[in-house]
Amino acid sequence: MAAKPKLNVQNFPRPPLLEKTPRHLVLRWNGQTLADTKSAYWVLETTHPPTYYLPRNSVSDSFNLTQVPEKASLCEWKGRATYWDLTDKSTGQTVKNKIWSYESPTPAFTSIKGYLSFYASGVPWECFVDDEKVTPQEGDYYGGWVTSELEGPMKGGPGTWGW
Repeated sequence: MAAKPKLNVQNFPRPPLLEKTPRHLVLRWNGQTLADTKSAYWVLETTHPPTYYLPRNSVSDSFNLTQVPEKASLCEWKGRATYWDLTDKSTGQTVKNKIWSYESPTPAFTSIKGYLSFYASGVPWECFVDDEKVTPQEGDYYGGWVTSELEGPMKGGPGTWGW
């Protein structure tokens, strides 16, 4: 496989760019495929690794999503985020508040209405982009996925909140 061209996160736009990505996204948990799609979107924003949004139907029937009504956050660009718990039906194990979506996004982001974004940090599942295991974006607020083609300083870690 040919190396992917480097992407410098400093060159990503602000306001962020939403676009369809042909990348193959796979999430695995307890030896099972949690989600698998080539029909995702990514959001590219200055100093952030991409955040991926997967169609809800890419989640395996072996898992159950439950909306968390008491948790929400607000993005100035995308709108109000809804959070989800995920339960592995085979084990009963539940991960809380590590998936989010925009059920009523702003007009510029209507394409991701109902799509799901998964944190890669603090979770039992593994996330892959084109067979490469991702590294979570630093910190516990942003949900970007870091892959080997990304370069440049990324927001999220200590000392970066004021960027």
